[in-house]
Amino acid sequence: MTIQEINHLPVEALKAELFKCCGSTNWVNKMLPFFPMEDLVELLEDAEEQWYASTEEDWREAFAQHPKIGDTASLTEKFATAEWAAGEQEAVNAATPAVIAQLAEANAAYEKKFGYIFIVCATGKTAEEMLHLLQQRLSNPPEIEIKIAMDEQNKITLLRIQKLIT
Repeated sequence: MTIQEINHLPVEALKAELFKCCGSTNWVNKMLPFFPMEDLVELLEDAEEQWYASTEEDWREAFAQHPKIGDTASLTEKFATAEWAAGEQEAVNAATPAVIAQLAEANAAYEKKFGYIFIVCATGKTAEEMLHLLQQRLSNPPEIEIKIAMDEQNKITLLRIQKLIT
């Protein structure tokens, strides 16, 4: 899709496309007044600005729209952005069963501690790198971790916007 095409989408279709990039309803609604956009740079800047102006509740809603790292079954069952998420997590497909099991165990511990799934911009990372990051971040206090997760979601959103706009 081009900037011109997205600029001419009906509101509900525009919302659907933006929601694929970031699963926060409030963020999507905050983005609508910025359309039409001049170019991708403007779209990325506005997206980031509105994300950082969002609330923790908005962030958690967006986190909930992601599959857990390594949970390939949920990619196809639950998520509209399954193709993008699968591509972002493609390194997990090459992981050993032991690493996948460790990811599942660490994901469960993370979700129990923080109340939301582990969010990481997985693009370009191996399963082992993601596991290491997950294990490291488990030691963070909740007030630090939410900000790290929010930053990671921002990275994911910006990458998905770039995938949306060809």
